[in-house]
Amino acid sequence: MEALLHEGKTFEKISYSGKEVKGREFEGCTFRQCDFSNSNFSHNRFVDCQFIGCNLAMMKLNGTSLRDAIFEDCKLTGINFHECEDFLFSVQFEGCILDYASFMKKKMPKTKFSHTSLKNVDFSNANLAGAMFDNTNLEGAVFSRTELKEANFLTAYNFNIDPEINSLTKARFSLHGIPGLLTKYKIRVE
Repeated sequence: MEALLHEGKTFEKISYSGKEVKGREFEGCTFRQCDFSNSNFSHNRFVDCQFIGCNLAMMKLNGTSLRDAIFEDCKLTGINFHECEDFLFSVQFEGCILDYASFMKKKMPKTKFSHTSLKNVDFSNANLAGAMFDNTNLEGAVFSRTELKEANFLTAYNFNIDPEINSLTKARFSLHGIPGLLTKYKIRVE
């Protein structure tokens, strides 16, 4: 991982826990069962990369570019994605633990969260228009002035979204999700 440019490489079971890696570019790379917990990967570039079964908890990504990055079965707790480069920011999560992460002010329309834990995630002022929350746990997630136009919450659960301070035009909810939209009114749906 010492080279400045990595293309089409697979990194398997490497541990960079607590280490610092800066100024690297990864294009079309796959990371399998790697441990990057508490590491500093600020000012790197990941394009069309896939992370599978990796531990990225508390990873620092200040100024890092994530373009078409896919995370599967990864632990990403406490990551401040809002510190990532905004230009072409594009991520997808499946089977991940993203608890206590922050996407504050991120533009991420059509992002897919599938079978993912999003407990206490901060989505304040984010653009999630057309996003898919497929079987996601949104317990304690913060939605404040969030763009949720056409977002899909049909199978999401444990969310609390205030329709008065979030844009929900054409967003999709199931009948069992209605209480998550009425919490502030202290209405009981039985």
